[in-house]
Amino acid sequence: MKILMVDVDGVLVHGRPSDGLPLFTYLERDLGLKLEVLQQAFFKTCWVDIVTGRDALEPRLAEVLGRVAPHLSARTLIDYWFENDSRLEHGLLEELAALRAGGTRMFLATNQERMRAAYLMDQLGLSSRFDGIFYSAALGHQKPSAEFFRLATERVELPAGQIGFIDDVEANIEAARQFGWKAMQWTSGSKLQDAIAAFSA
Repeated sequence: MKILMVDVDGVLVHGRPSDGLPLFTYLERDLGLKLEVLQQAFFKTCWVDIVTGRDALEPRLAEVLGRVAPHLSARTLIDYWFENDSRLEHGLLEELAALRAGGTRMFLATNQERMRAAYLMDQLGLSSRFDGIFYSAALGHQKPSAEFFRLATERVELPAGQIGFIDDVEANIEAARQFGWKAMQWTSGSKLQDAIAAFSA
């Protein structure tokens, strides 16, 4: 295995920095917006276009909030969102750093829109820990689409069989395996050494 692809949410990042709770746990208390309203008005209608790069987060969110929460600016909600979804798994990051120091190239492979992808790399400092990021808004396809895996494979210029992948979503793991990547589903009890051993078998 020459390359390891690593998912973000559910693997490297788990919710609120203070307690690991889901990012919108206290959304109504903190910003006066019910989560179910945000889900119905924004995520269920707009998110697919945003996460695949066909639409932009901030203007679309501003439009929605103008209808359902006019007291709240898109920028305020985005800042709250990103800051409350940034609890890094430092132990895993250290293990990945050791693997990278041994010669394995390391990339993020994640479903993200453009602003959060930049936040992850720049504000959370993942750009110094990984050789790059493959994300859905830049590729135009989200996992588990085969196109996501095809485009990422093309860009690293290595055969699919030389790529390892960890992700917490079973459908993404299955799609990666079908494309030829060596993939393992990541759970709360997973260990990197077990994944590496499985990939090398």
